[in-house]
Amino acid sequence: MEKATFAAGCFWGVEAAFRQVPGVTATSVGYTGGKLKNPSYQDVCTDRTGHAEAVEVQFEPSKVTYEQLLEVFWQCHDPTTLDRQGPDVGTQYRSAIFTHDAEQEAAARASKERLERARKFPRPIVTEIVPAQEFWRAEEYHQQYLEKQSLAQCRIR
Repeated sequence: MEKATFAAGCFWGVEAAFRQVPGVTATSVGYTGGKLKNPSYQDVCTDRTGHAEAVEVQFEPSKVTYEQLLEVFWQCHDPTTLDRQGPDVGTQYRSAIFTHDAEQEAAARASKERLERARKFPRPIVTEIVPAQEFWRAEEYHQQYLEKQSLAQCRIR
């Protein structure tokens, strides 16, 4: 098993997108990239913790590659809006790839560069690519939220 961590706005829809990928064995929503230890949803919503709403993805690399997960990441949100996705505004909604090793970092940077060269988006990509920090699992009611609410998706594009 390997781990990947992505932030792409509200974590509910992002988690749902990754849960549909064959080879993804588990997902957790939570907070990462900030300063506060063990933050709550209320803490993160103040926009003062530095944390992003993120999804930690466990995957089987023989069934799905990290590059394929990057494709899902780029497709499930707008990576050109700084600190916002749709109506959600604040640094907790930023676009970020939190890399767990040098190979992930290289793959993420190459993927971003390919999209920029291809002018895949109408504006510049603002996605951060940074080393993974401690991941703080969100409250249980946020885990698999859309499934619990019998909703199929929550994409904002």
